[in-house]
Amino acid sequence: MNFQNLPNEVTVIEVGPRDGLQNEKTILKTEDKVEFISKLAKAGLKEIEATSFVRADKIPQMGDAEKLFTEVLNIQGVNFPCLVPNLKGLEKALAVGVKEIAVFSATSETFNKKNINASIDESLERITAVCEEAKKHGLKIRGYVSTAFGCPYEGETSIDKLIEVTKQLLKLGAYEVSIGDTIGVATPIQVQFVVNKLLTHFKKDQLALHFHDTRGMALSNILTALTLGIHKFDSSAGGLGGCPYAKGATGNVATEDLVYLLNSLGINSHIDLDKLAHASEFILEKLNRKTSSKYLQAYLNSK
Repeated sequence: MNFQNLPNEVTVIEVGPRDGLQNEKTILKTEDKVEFISKLAKAGLKEIEATSFVRADKIPQMGDAEKLFTEVLNIQGVNFPCLVPNLKGLEKALAVGVKEIAVFSATSETFNKKNINASIDESLERITAVCEEAKKHGLKIRGYVSTAFGCPYEGETSIDKLIEVTKQLLKLGAYEVSIGDTIGVATPIQVQFVVNKLLTHFKKDQLALHFHDTRGMALSNILTALTLGIHKFDSSAGGLGGCPYAKGATGNVATEDLVYLLNSLGINSHIDLDKLAHASEFILEKLNRKTSSKYLQAYLNSK
């Protein structure tokens, strides 16, 4: 493994308040979510996925999206992208002043149908309508592609489909696309293959990676991606979250573990690890659950 090409800095996109909390059984008070986000911001995180403008009857954990967003707007120096699945969600997001949205599709037809009851083509039609409207209002757009490294229903997924969907999202106006290992099956050799293929079509700045740590491989996969020059990664404080449509997908890679890895390599993330651990400790207590983060376990045990 070549450590000569490591980036000097990495952008960490914190997805805990949205991707993390929407998969937790406990529905938190809005003020606790706001406090969590505030603590993450104080730790130095500049990109925090705040919430999702979805139907409250479908995902009650995100039922307070409008109220939450208005309360985090006074936090300075942080971008708050919000997931928007359709035009109705976009309408709600615009009404409260959202400046950046995230849209999503997948490489697996079966997963997409289970997740949003739409084929890949149908999801891209919805995304097209959302992106066209969002651009009229000057919103930034971030894209997600799920099941890029494997699907719980179809197994191995197509690299050609991944490239095709990524191209579509960028063409629609996304400034970057987050490539997701939705069920945590990726391995370093697979990551090397997929990233190298993607880099024949896209610039490094257009790509982020989103790993789940279901099989304990997330940090190895991130290290592999770092050696290939990738410098944007999604992660979740305390390792919160999972995937309700992927059995056994235990959660996102923990932001603490990611930052510890970056620190060990001399890569700057501008994140204070102690303040980050404090934020995670706060939200874990509210959820009454333990963490999957190895770093955070060691931190809490040493107190």
